[in-house]
Amino acid sequence: MNTQEEQDLLIALQSDEDINIAFGKLVAIYQQRLYWHIRNMVKNHDDTDDILQNVFIKVYKNIKKFKGDSKLYSWLYRIATNESITFLNQKAKKYNISNEELSLQLIQNLEADVYYEGDQIQLMLQKAIATLPQKQQQVFNMKYFQELKYREMSEILETSEGALKASYHLASKKIEEFLKKD
Repeated sequence: MNTQEEQDLLIALQSDEDINIAFGKLVAIYQQRLYWHIRNMVKNHDDTDDILQNVFIKVYKNIKKFKGDSKLYSWLYRIATNESITFLNQKAKKYNISNEELSLQLIQNLEADVYYEGDQIQLMLQKAIATLPQKQQQVFNMKYFQELKYREMSEILETSEGALKASYHLASKKIEEFLKKD
């Protein structure tokens, strides 16, 4: 979506008469991308669907407050990221385990997930990613799976491009070491 199309969509989203049609268009454009962004974080299809629904509800309720300081899709990804982190933190707290332990449990559950289509190599990669700190997981997933540019990631995560590059490099090295070990 180019800048003018995004601007036109935003104007329609913030108008009272066009919001429902515009919101349907917004969902159609971003639903799949946001689904996979969330899914890479929480690993479970049903949880992803619930979080995605919460994201769109939050967007609908708050779209008129969006000032356009960042791109619309960066704002959407930030909401999706925050909702996913909140979900994971609550789940870890509920089961009285660390986020790292939760990540490993989620990976183990992937094998039983009927929606997971990965092979053994992809499962090993997911296990390696699960050993990373949460911020490195996010950066790796966004760069490796979603192929986002550091500039885009910087807007979404509100972090400098240099810090993101360092995070991705560290994450890649840790994943490489994990895969060599196993």
